[in-house]
Amino acid sequence: MTRRGESVQVVLITGGTSGIGLSLAEAFLAQGAAVAVCGRSTAALERFSRAHPNALAVQADVTSTEARIAMLDAVAARFGRLDVLINNAGIFVNRDFTEAPDATKDLEQELALNLTAPIQLTGDVLSRWPEISAIVFVTSGFALISPTRAPTYGAAKAGLHGFAEALRRQLAPNTHVLELLPPATDTPMNADFTGKKTSPAEVAAVTLKALEHRRSMALPGPTKLLPTLLRIAPNTIKRSVSKM
Repeated sequence: MTRRGESVQVVLITGGTSGIGLSLAEAFLAQGAAVAVCGRSTAALERFSRAHPNALAVQADVTSTEARIAMLDAVAARFGRLDVLINNAGIFVNRDFTEAPDATKDLEQELALNLTAPIQLTGDVLSRWPEISAIVFVTSGFALISPTRAPTYGAAKAGLHGFAEALRRQLAPNTHVLELLPPATDTPMNADFTGKKTSPAEVAAVTLKALEHRRSMALPGPTKLLPTLLRIAPNTIKRSVSKM
């Protein structure tokens, strides 16, 4: 967090033009940080730039090596360094392996965005800024228990959870590695979800607090109790998730 007398924090948020990413960008901007976001939609990037003219908005597909390098070049040219990387970009895909004849359609693209790209971008960033202050991985409560309707999403997020856990040990104590496990959140990705949703602003607030206190996990809303419930009542939680 940026305090009086300290230099301005530089933050890069992938998928930062909507949903959780946008709320994180606005929360950091409100605290005086210098913010860069990336996305694939030109229209969304233009809307973001109009609303936040002092931030940097970069069109980039993080699954592309060339696009990642160009994005980091743009951050370096504008701000000179990077202090916080937030790997937020992702996609939720329903896959029913009992019914769909093409249940693995576009699987490579899903896994590339949800798992491979965050790992690759983290490596790219560390090669440039090995003493970066913090790296955040946006996984999900589904990283701990996979959703019935989207098993490959759960698999990818579980993989990212494992990567974050090991990277935390590798980079300690200099770089803080935080995993954000949001519950069902009121974002475009969850537009068809009819259950209770947490607001993106709440997710962002919990994340910034977890960064400030150097916690290993940020657990907004219902996910706050998830690790404990998985220890003391795993069958109850699994039955609940089986309905999702």
